[in-house]
Amino acid sequence: MLIAHISDPHVAGPGKKAYNIAPTAENLARCVEHINRLEPRPQVVLVTGDITSSGAAAEAENAAQILQGLRFPFYLVPGNHDRRETLWAVFGGQACPSRSAGFISYAIPGYDLHLIGLDSTAPGAPGGKIDPQRADWLDEQLARCAAKPTVLFMHHPPVKCGVLETDEDGFEGVALLGKVIARHAHVQRILCGHIHLEAHAAWQGTVVSTAPSTGMQLVLDLTMTQPSAFVLEAPGYQLHYWTPERHLVSHTVYVRDVDGPYLFEEYPEEKGEPK
Repeated sequence: MLIAHISDPHVAGPGKKAYNIAPTAENLARCVEHINRLEPRPQVVLVTGDITSSGAAAEAENAAQILQGLRFPFYLVPGNHDRRETLWAVFGGQACPSRSAGFISYAIPGYDLHLIGLDSTAPGAPGGKIDPQRADWLDEQLARCAAKPTVLFMHHPPVKCGVLETDEDGFEGVALLGKVIARHAHVQRILCGHIHLEAHAAWQGTVVSTAPSTGMQLVLDLTMTQPSAFVLEAPGYQLHYWTPERHLVSHTVYVRDVDGPYLFEEYPEEKGEPK
C-alpha cells in the first residue's frame, strides 16, 4: 500500500498569495500533478491540516478545486488555520466522511492499513489539543482495529520538534494522548504537519512523522533564538510505503527540476591505477 501525505497547503483566495508572498495555490497544484503521475499509484492521499491560509470559505473552495484534481481518494483533518465548519461545508461527505461530537475525526476502513483521522485543533488557538472526549473516542477506535496495523493522521505533532514557533504553540492534553497511543502497539505511524518541515521522532512506541509544507517551509533554527520566518522553496510531500514485509517506509519528495537520471551502467566509475 502507498499513501501520499500532503500538509499545510495554506491556500489563499483565488488569485492571491499567502502573506502576499507565497504562491501556495500554485504549489499545491504542482504537488497534485506530481502525485497523479506516480508509479506505483497511491491508494489514498492524506492531508494533515492548514488547508487554508485564514479559514475563509473562498480559500477552502480554492483548495477543494485543486485537490479534486487528484486521481485518488483524499481525506483531510483541520489545522489551526482552518475552521471546522467551513471545511465540513466544503469537503464534508467526501474528504471528511464523518464527524465525532463536532470534531472532524473519523476512521477509514478498507485498506491494508487502517486509517484514523484525528482533529487536534482548538478554535482560536495555534497549538494542539486533545481532551478526554477525543482521547476516549480514539481509544475506542484503536481497540476496534487492534488486529490491524494502523496509521493515525492529525495536524499537530505530539512532540516538540525544535521549531520555535510551533514548539511555543504547545499541545494541551498531550500526556492524555500519549497514554492512549502507548496502549495500542499496532499504531505504525502518526502523520502530522504544522511545523512545515520534515521530521521524525520516536514516541510512545511508534513514530511521529511530519511532512514539509506544500506552501512554504519554516526556517529551521535549532538554537531557538531567531525570529520565526519562512522561505520559498520547492513544495514537498511524503510517501509512506507499506511493504510486503509489513514495514512502513517513509520518503519525502520535493517537486522540482533535477538533472538526471544518469544510469550507473552507462556511466561506469573510473578505476584507479593498480598499486
